[in-house]
Amino acid sequence: MGLIYTEIVLSNPSKQLVIQSRALADTGAIHLCIPKHIAIQLDLEEIEKREVIIADGSRQSVPYVGPIKLTFENRNCFVGALVLGDEILLGAIPMEDLDLVLYPSLRKVIVNPDNPNVAVSKVKSLCSK
Repeated sequence: MGLIYTEIVLSNPSKQLVIQSRALADTGAIHLCIPKHIAIQLDLEEIEKREVIIADGSRQSVPYVGPIKLTFENRNCFVGALVLGDEILLGAIPMEDLDLVLYPSLRKVIVNPDNPNVAVSKVKSLCSK
């Protein structure tokens, strides 16, 4: 299938700082990950340290920053991000929140064609009798 990259907009909603950048879409990753220079450019505050397990099995403590407003086409969400790596990594949590899908044959990220106008989420609720 190959790697799938897409254009996203990241912003710090409290300081009106905005960056448009390319991101690697990875359904095997969970979080949004950003390099340190992006966290600095957006002037994001560290919320806490998080422990991550790297591909080689080693553990590393990394900053978790936010909030970040993430925009893709007509979709927006607010997330935190792990600060690591040398490129932006768009994981499953923000892709689900934005209701995005991968189009492997075109190597593109697209808004869910079943919900083109607004992001849709599946939720469960308690029914009262």
